Amino acid sequence: MTANTDERSTLAKLSDEERAERDRRRRRTQVIRLGNRRVITHGLPRVIWHDVYHYAMTAGWPLFFAAVGALFLILNAIFAVIFMQGTDPIANILPRGFWGAFFFSVETLATVGYGDMHPQTFFAHVVATVEIFVGMSFIALFTGIMFARFSRPRARILFAKHVVIGPYEGKTTLTIRAANARQNVIVDASAKLRLIRAEVSAEGHTLRKLHDLGLVRSEHPIFTLSWTIMHIIDESSALYGATPESLAASDAGLILTIAGVDETTSQTMLSRHNYLPNEILWQHRYEDLLFTDEQGVDHIDYTRIHDTRPV
Repeated sequence: MTANTDERSTLAKLSDEERAERDRRRRRTQVIRLGNRRVITHGLPRVIWHDVYHYAMTAGWPLFFAAVGALFLILNAIFAVIFMQGTDPIANILPRGFWGAFFFSVETLATVGYGDMHPQTFFAHVVATVEIFVGMSFIALFTGIMFARFSRPRARILFAKHVVIGPYEGKTTLTIRAANARQNVIVDASAKLRLIRAEVSAEGHTLRKLHDLGLVRSEHPIFTLSWTIMHIIDESSALYGATPESLAASDAGLILTIAGVDETTSQTMLSRHNYLPNEILWQHRYEDLLFTDEQGVDHIDYTRIHDTRPV
């Protein structure tokens, strides 16, 4: 079966809205360079609010200070508009109108208090009190949050929705696909896969027991694009002889943990994902993410990270 045939088969199962969303995401491209190799990625979300920490760490100094300055101006503009809702709220306002209220807001937010302009109505005093409180809280919270954000690394690793179990090189293999959505370099990444399920001891006690599942490759020197994590189910595996029914009856679950060093921050980061028995697809395989175009350029389509098909 060719890649195009697989794609058509997958799209046939989607609704019109899902196909439109997939096409919209696929148009989001980014060029990644791995040494002399160029890879074009498709389909990764670009929601800045989901990854403010990474953008703040990787942005250049001019862009970083421009963003902080823009936030400062917007906040003062909002309070200037609020001040202008009152009747002559500010004494000795200069210049008249919005800009006078704006400059007074700057003085109030910074608790400078030059003394020329000051609140002269009850409404203005209330607004100034609120703004001073907001300003002091903003500085304290912003300082604390910035310290916490910059000292606490966060990973953005995508995990496939389903675990697949099927043949690989003649052996029954459990496979999980993960991708680095940030597309920076995670150095010396390591993966650990564990099975947890209810078991009955020889004395008849029921307890939750944890089993380590050995991986074909548990380490990745440079985790940038995607990683296919595989566990061979043989006589030494805790999953040997397991069936969908037995996993559901024992309330089993899989826990995948990926850790590594973020090359941007030089800090260790950790990401974890859990899978339930109904999220395991038996006799399935993942669709390919990577393909090469006519010009010999590699592409990786993350819109297909969850796509599977029967073996």
